Amino acid sequence: MKKGRKMEDQIQTNVVEKEDVQLKEPKMWEVRLHNDDYTPMDFVVLVLKLVFNKTQKDAEAIMLKIHKSDCEVIGKYTYEIAETKVMQTKFLNEKYEYSLKCTMEEEK
Repeated sequence: MKKGRKMEDQIQTNVVEKEDVQLKEPKMWEVRLHNDDYTPMDFVVLVLKLVFNKTQKDAEAIMLKIHKSDCEVIGKYTYEIAETKVMQTKFLNEKYEYSLKCTMEEEK
């Protein structure tokens, strides 16, 4: 320490001014499963349980909705999570050799 100066005088402090930052909610993406004539219902239930963390009862109910319609929104997620869900479904399709279509679309 230099003579004649107090330690407090030698310490430099940086003052950061408070900025008024506005945070935005992230955009949400809808993940959909599409009906087809080739994928067994049991496989759709498996995907709903493994990828989308649905219970057996919920997975069966959703599977029936998909079966009766063209497609069904399974969940709404941020982009990265939605993309992961789609990729996990594609992985299971390849593993079990099915063609269940899973897509994502920005929420309107």
